Amino acid sequence: MPAATPSSSADAQTEPHVESLSAITLATRDMPRAVSFYDALGFPMKFGGPQEAFTSYAFGGSYLNLIVDTRAPVNWWGRVIIYVSDVDALYRKALAAGLKPSLEPSDAPWGERYFHITDPDGHELSFARPLR
Repeated sequence: MPAATPSSSADAQTEPHVESLSAITLATRDMPRAVSFYDALGFPMKFGGPQEAFTSYAFGGSYLNLIVDTRAPVNWWGRVIIYVSDVDALYRKALAAGLKPSLEPSDAPWGERYFHITDPDGHELSFARPLR
């Protein structure tokens, strides 16, 4: 018997597709320390706080979440890349807060200005802006 073929009628099912990234959740052993780091960068907290097991920061239309987990810190796993309005201003803000980015802002050959910083649990963040 031949395999069924999709119907061309209006009620035929469509394939699901990715609409957006909702959130990234990073593990931390020490929520007060992690919250202090992200607060120092000026991110708007939407839920939780230093004494909570789960904290969420607004990142444009998505979120960066922190969750207390005894498996943290993790070894290097990759990086979260976050677009910001002004890479150099955020870099100066991080320095003024006593944070230590791993490199100064620079222009990349792939067309972004960026710098990296590692949070207290070893998660690497890259703050970037497309070059015009």
